[in-house]
Amino acid sequence: MPRPLTPPLPPCAVAAQSVPCSRRRGPVACSVVQVYSRSTMWSRQRGGLKPLRCGVEQLRCRRREREAALRKARREQQLVSKRLLRDEALEEAEEGCVAMIFGEAEIQQFLRLAQRGTEEKEREGALVSLRRGLQRPETQQTFIRLEGSIRTLVGLLTSNQALLQLEAARCLHELSHSEQSAVVEACLPATSYLLTYLSGHSSDFIELCLYTLGNLIVESEAVRRQLLPQGIVPALAACIQSPHLTVLEALGYALSQLLQAKEAPEKIIPSVLGSTLPQHMLQLLQPGPKLNLGVAVEFAWCLHYIICRSTMPCSSPRALCPPWGCCCWTWLGLSRELRMQDWSCSSSRNSPACFLRASGSLTTSLVLTVLCNVAEKGPAYCQRLWPGPLLSSLLDTLAFSDTEVVGQSLELLQLLFLYQPGAAQAFLQQSGLQALQRHEEVAQLQDRVHALQQTALHG
Repeated sequence: MPRPLTPPLPPCAVAAQSVPCSRRRGPVACSVVQVYSRSTMWSRQRGGLKPLRCGVEQLRCRRREREAALRKARREQQLVSKRLLRDEALEEAEEGCVAMIFGEAEIQQFLRLAQRGTEEKEREGALVSLRRGLQRPETQQTFIRLEGSIRTLVGLLTSNQALLQLEAARCLHELSHSEQSAVVEACLPATSYLLTYLSGHSSDFIELCLYTLGNLIVESEAVRRQLLPQGIVPALAACIQSPHLTVLEALGYALSQLLQAKEAPEKIIPSVLGSTLPQHMLQLLQPGPKLNLGVAVEFAWCLHYIICRSTMPCSSPRALCPPWGCCCWTWLGLSRELRMQDWSCSSSRNSPACFLRASGSLTTSLVLTVLCNVAEKGPAYCQRLWPGPLLSSLLDTLAFSDTEVVGQSLELLQLLFLYQPGAAQAFLQQSGLQALQRHEEVAQLQDRVHALQQTALHG
């Protein structure tokens, strides 16, 4: 699932899609939101601003277009990246070691030593050297062309020596991060073993397997075709009960990769909804001292894909609406707190301050996207989001200076006015018109602001 956003990136536009763990280095996932096109729900008619009387189908089509734009941008602009997990201690120990390009003879020598070396340290060292070489695309190509190389690596992965297993898994992880589809396809024989090891006891090893599977899932339909009948969804459902945050974050990444597959609406989402995954995801999004931003952001993407890509009948996921809405209200509050803090981003584009500020924007946009997808499903869904703290949270987001966040808030308000009787009146009673005034002169927003004012006042 590669993750930086629209180039060129502004100074504060790089926020980790997940909080980088202390052991992780290199091109770890990053993300920034918004890539939606501007809404076209508004127009000028007869010299005045009037909201277009969009039917439900038109609203739905526009939303689907925006979802498609987001998915396309994530693919083409590397919004969602493959993850490269590297141990910081190993990186420091190997500092100064240049990844060399190895030929067939050298690769064969490393594999022979790893298989038949007389000492365990010698065998492990051979795999370490191979892993460094596999950081180079040229070595990757040579490796997969070499007959029996993947089979040997899988044999080492399934050995009864933990250190050899770990180094073999790291070699596979380097291959999974390749941009060359042939390299990814070559890893297919290892996927069933990676899936089996998700039920192991080492959190570090499980984390590595999850990120490797996530990298392979997004790249290869053949990998998904093999893993689905082998039970990847139940395996992920078992993993989500792990007490380790690094495992949960890796799990969220792998699941979000799976949910982006083209066959997800028919073959994957129903299976996910039929498992215990949604229940545990919602628990991980609940407020409190255990709420972890990195884990929560990963699972927010998962909820986003489930809602916007589900083809199940509208009545099927209704039971999930109240808790999803509750989590979204909590997230709106959390993102507001992050953004309202007076952090300075003047020092470094990768500073914690920049991360926190961008995380607030990321969180708000994710939540508003999920809420809009819920609301556009119709009156029954809007009723389950209402009443509650939703309106007050939306009024808070109207205080933001981020035009994309404000624009999404306006769209959600429009959907609520359309489907939920009493929403417009409640908006007026809570000084909604005053909240809109600050955006009346913003070029990107003024048409929508004026149209929403008219809708609130005149229906």
